Amino acid sequence: MEIILKEDVINLGYKGDILKVKSGYGRNFLIPTKKAILATESAKKMLSEDLKQRAHKLERIKNESLELAEKLKSITLTVGAKTSTTGKIFGAVGPIQIAEAFEKAGFAVDRKVIVLKEPIKEVGTYSTTLKLHKEVTVEVAFEVVAE
Repeated sequence: MEIILKEDVINLGYKGDILKVKSGYGRNFLIPTKKAILATESAKKMLSEDLKQRAHKLERIKNESLELAEKLKSITLTVGAKTSTTGKIFGAVGPIQIAEAFEKAGFAVDRKVIVLKEPIKEVGTYSTTLKLHKEVTVEVAFEVVAE
């Protein structure tokens, strides 16, 4: 089944992408939740016209993402977590805690763009990838410390 995404879907694609997905996924999830529409000929023509009109806006968004990426490369975050005496974290540090640390540092970063390879369960220095735009990713270092 061929669909056109109406919004960004994590691990699938970005708004305006034409993708092939399994029929059940498209029919039972993407289309009813209004995340996608069927890729008919008329829908493809409307998409191409819409992309022409949005090209300038998309370029501006990409440039803003690039500027933010340059600023984020130079900072080092500190994330506090409750720990035991051996340095093990109670629970884990995830994207929510990292997004809160960005907010305290003065950067508005959505937790959905933060990609962790695995949950962080010990105190130490780590790095994470931020997918700010479909063409802009940045590695950011952060340190997990005991509170």
